Amino acid sequence: MVMKWYKENVWAAVALVFVRLYVGWQWVDAGWHKLTGGFDAGGFLKGAIAKPVADHATNAVIFPNYTYFIEHFALPNVKLINVLIPLGEFLIGIGLIVGGLTLTAAFFGMMLNFLFLFAGTVSTNPWLLLLGMIVFTAGTNAGRFGLDAYLLPYLRKVWTKLAHTRDKKLAGGGKTVPH
Repeated sequence: MVMKWYKENVWAAVALVFVRLYVGWQWVDAGWHKLTGGFDAGGFLKGAIAKPVADHATNAVIFPNYTYFIEHFALPNVKLINVLIPLGEFLIGIGLIVGGLTLTAAFFGMMLNFLFLFAGTVSTNPWLLLLGMIVFTAGTNAGRFGLDAYLLPYLRKVWTKLAHTRDKKLAGGGKTVPH
């Protein structure tokens, strides 16, 4: 009953606008500073490898697969990471602020928060992760007062048309269409 209210009620959507704006601004601000300030993730990545998140009692690395990923993919491709992180943060923020592709923006925001936490950076990540989960679990109600009100019906119409066209091709002649 509470989740139904949360996902459908207009007043819940109004409250979510304020959460979206706050979280969106945090992402835009972080991304903009990195985009304009000569961001280089190299030092952060080296630090995450040198001092990974470890159990205090045993010193065993808690996320060894993530440390391996950083060492063998992220660090060798640091130029790509230097573009993806600031641009991603900025776009997540814009999506949340304007309420466009809100669930997608919230999902990728939470994903970045988790990645930063796995690398050992606490900072504001738990707080933004919690607020991102509040936005994400609201479903489409989170974007009710934003671009999603116009964008989602259009995308549904396009998706339905594409699926209908595909179904017609599959039904006509028994030929299969590759996915």
